[in-house]
Parts: sequence; C-alpha cells; structure tokens
Amino acid sequence: MDERNRRAVLIGAFGTIAVFALLFVAVGADRVLDSLLSADPSLVVLTFALALCWLAAWSLMLRTVLATLGVGVPLGKAFFVYAGAVFANSVTPFGQAGGEPVAALFISNVSESRYETGLAGIATVDVLNVVPSLSLVFVGVGYYATTAAVGERLETAVGSAVALSVGVVLLVVLVWRSRETLVERLPASVAPRIARLGLDRFDPATLEADLADRLGHFFENLERISTDRRRLAAAIGLSLTGWLFQAAALLTAFAALGYSVPLSVLVFVVPLANLAGATPLPGGLGGIEAAFVALLVPTTGIEAAAVTAAVLVFRGAVYWMPVVIGGVSVSVFGVRELR
Repeated sequence: MDERNRRAVLIGAFGTIAVFALLFVAVGADRVLDSLLSADPSLVVLTFALALCWLAAWSLMLRTVLATLGVGVPLGKAFFVYAGAVFANSVTPFGQAGGEPVAALFISNVSESRYETGLAGIATVDVLNVVPSLSLVFVGVGYYATTAAVGERLETAVGSAVALSVGVVLLVVLVWRSRETLVERLPASVAPRIARLGLDRFDPATLEADLADRLGHFFENLERISTDRRRLAAAIGLSLTGWLFQAAALLTAFAALGYSVPLSVLVFVVPLANLAGATPLPGGLGGIEAAFVALLVPTTGIEAAAVTAAVLVFRGAVYWMPVVIGGVSVSVFGVRELR
C-alpha cells in the first residue's frame, strides 16, 4: 500500500470513529447499550437470516446479468462472488464508486471472464438497484404523507435522492451517447500519460490498442444487457426483492427491541439512508448509521437511543456479516487463483 492509499485509509477510519463518537454522545451510549442488551436473541438471529436473503437475491441478480454476457456462474458460487463484491464496496471510500474496480477484478478472476465483462456486470447491478429504490422512496414517502406531515429533514433527504439519481442517470446517458467518441479518443489520451509515468514496460501504442479493445468490449457488454428485456426485468425484480428483504430485516431489528414500526416507513428509509454510502468513509460506515437515525427518529417517534440500537443490529446484519463472508470469499478464491 503506497503513502497516498495509506493516508486515505487512515482518514476514512478516523472519520468513521469520529461520526460514531458524535452519534453516541448525542443519543447516549449507555442507553444504546441497555437497549442492545434487552434485544430478543431469536429475533436478532432472524434479522441476520433476512439479511442473508437480501444477499442471496442480489447475488442472483449478478448471476442473471453475467448470464446475459455469456458468463455462467453456479448458484452457490454466485453468492460468494457477490459477497466478495460487497466486501470490496464496504472497505473502500465512496461505496460502489470506490469498490467497483476491485469488485470487477474479483468477479473476472473467479468467473474466468475479461475484466471489462466483470466491470460491466457489477456496474449494471449497481445502476439497476437505483430503479426500485427510487420507486420505493416515492411510493413510501407518498403513503407516509397521507398519514403524517413530511418534515424538513425528510424533504431534504428525498430531494437529495432525486438530485443524486438524476445526476447518475444524466451521466450514464452522456457516457452512453458518447461511447464511440470515448473508444476512439480516450485511449489515445490516456496511454501516453501512463507511459510518461516512467513505466517502461508499457509501450504507448500497444497500451492504446489494448485500452481501446477493452473499452469497446465494455460498451458491447452493456448493450447486450440492455437488449435482453427478459433478463433485465428479472434483474430488476430481484433488486426489488433484495430491498424488501432489507426493510424486513430492519423491521425485525426493531421488533427484537420490543418496538413496532410501520413497514411503509422502512421501505423508503432504507434506500434513502444508503445514500450516505457515497461519503468518503469506508463503505459509508458511520455515515449510513447516522442517516438512519436522523430519518427514523422523526418518522417513527421512537427515542434516539432505541433507534440507534435497532440500526446497529440491522447494520451488523447487512454490513458486518457480508464483510466477513465476502472477506473470506476473497481470501479463499484469491488463494485458489495463486495456486
């Protein structure tokens, strides 16, 4: 790890610790601990089981997308491959934006496909997840507005979600419409700069040809995915299923602490709070928890300490468990690759 990467990791770690420290000071660490100790163990286990169902649904989603690209991955293997991708996204800053290149390398190695194929697969999964998440936000907030007043904090969160999603869509459309220009001009611009870094083993002409080939193949993969309507619909359906499993897991986490929360609230809070994953914290750790608390306290009327405890149980299931499973997967498949 070079000095720049080491510095980024340290800044992210200190940022996460600082956010958690502020959160616990604000809500009361002793009250959070008391709530956690009162949790029903059987419902905590159920929370983790529902999180596994979410992970399975989105691993099937990745498998479906890769199948569109002609890459076959067995069911069991697809689960661990996607867990490895989640691990990459969870330990790098800016969530999916930081983890996708690493996740793509892992997917391509395990599935024995080209790197750009793995990148197209995981990028498609991340983009498709936006579609049902926005639907859940609009439907959930719309229903919530018929039963209670929409506060300023929720309005800001929804506005941020819409702005970010529109920005992502516009960027995707711009890149897609400019794909031929990018394939023609980007390699010619990048290759000489890499050569000037003093890496003698890279010949500019060879590197330019390789980059052009890979970039062209990447866009071809995206086009294949977009034209397979049946698999595309199946992938979106699996994405929606995964979001609903996450909402059910959070519902169960609250039940473990003795609280009943409307599912209609959780279906829009879960995707909204996950927007904090775009922060420069490892996997959004700390920022996502704080976002959940900020959204759930006013929408549920439950005290902040209890909400924080429920969020910690939920995040243990959807963040820490996949990190452990994915870390083991990356280690095991990495050892096999070396052999």
